[in-house]
Amino acid sequence: MIVAIDGPAGAGKSSVARELAARLGFKYLDTGAMYRALTWLALHEGVPLDDGPGLSALATANPVEFGDNGSVSIGGDDVTQGIREPEIDAAVPVVARHPEVREVMRGRQRELGHSGDSVIEGRDIGVVVVPDAEVKVWLVADPAVRVRRRHAEREGLGVDELAEELRRRDERDAVNTHQAPDAVEVDTTELTLDEVVDRVAALVADAR
Repeated sequence: MIVAIDGPAGAGKSSVARELAARLGFKYLDTGAMYRALTWLALHEGVPLDDGPGLSALATANPVEFGDNGSVSIGGDDVTQGIREPEIDAAVPVVARHPEVREVMRGRQRELGHSGDSVIEGRDIGVVVVPDAEVKVWLVADPAVRVRRRHAEREGLGVDELAEELRRRDERDAVNTHQAPDAVEVDTTELTLDEVVDRVAALVADAR
């Protein structure tokens, strides 16, 4: 079974997907981490970030791997921590916008997702990556709440700065953020993490 979790940044996708996967014993696939891993490798290999074909070839030759402990590796290197650095934050949007890169990554995501019970979160998961997912969830939250959540994760950045960053990211991601017609919308604004996971777990139980 595949559970697809989509939605804008700060809606709770990663936290919900990670906790749901742990509760159900499913694999957790963070598609955003895959683009970050490729960005990390491109910077270390000296592949220009504006070279779509070159990045696509790099991604094809170095498929991203996920460990059972949630680790992320590419090209034989464990990049779990490295992909969360500010340098990657700044560069990953440039890498992820290339159609050739997205095509390779989506293929890898499908491959990983169909290799066993999985929770996959990211952009366009239920629409493009795994439209055959048995459970599709669209998470939303009030913009102010999304900013507060980001602020808790990103020490050193002010609330106003994060609000502007989130606004720009929403605009940038709009082309790759679409709600599947059959996705169940869950507003996480006033819900705890456990409450959201309970709701999604109930959807999984109903789909079985």
